[in-house]
Amino acid sequence: MQTLAQIPFFKDAGELDFAKFDRRCAWKRYDEGEIVIDYEDDSTEVYFIISGDVRILIRTAAGKEIILADIKAGQFFGELAAIDGLKRTANVTALTRAELCIMPAATFRDILFQSSTCCDKVLRLLARRVRELDGRLAEHTVLDLRHRLYAELLRLSVPRAGHPGERVVSPPPYHHVFAARIGCRREQVTREFTTMSGEGLVEKTRGGLVLLKPGVLEARIAAALRSGD
Repeated sequence: MQTLAQIPFFKDAGELDFAKFDRRCAWKRYDEGEIVIDYEDDSTEVYFIISGDVRILIRTAAGKEIILADIKAGQFFGELAAIDGLKRTANVTALTRAELCIMPAATFRDILFQSSTCCDKVLRLLARRVRELDGRLAEHTVLDLRHRLYAELLRLSVPRAGHPGERVVSPPPYHHVFAARIGCRREQVTREFTTMSGEGLVEKTRGGLVLLKPGVLEARIAAALRSGD
């Protein structure tokens, strides 16, 4: 049975009558590459990812698209339009086949007003996103291409099991995806990876891109930020 109680966001929200809210939601499957929401849409629903991955793109004033985030099952998006009622500022497209729970804005707001647990989660999520966007804005303002790539690699990586001090990006995004993340051309990313490989900073393995010396990347970013002050 499809129910909000199975969605991680609603864990510990025992004060909610899930049966009542379940009836107000819709559950829909999307094919790989299918647009979920688009720029300037008037829709205000919130989407909870049950399975699959989606990609969030934003568009600059010049019309260039930048990848903001790839999000997975257990996460949600669309809450800003549900809160302020304004048009969508991003495109969201399914990266894989995905199933989403679609919640009307009024239902989302009712839940936040009734559940301090859910309200607190949304407030913390919004605060975290503002901090992340502030950090990325600083990177794009101060850092050059090379250091933006370092920062993105660190952001996407996780500790490599069995190899203390190393991190890994798995699966490694294609070079054109990195370019869309940091605002440059694919060829520039390819050149930077060649340089990093020659310096012994990265190594491509089956299914992953290993950051052999993440501390060096962090130190270089810190130095670049200081020089840009």
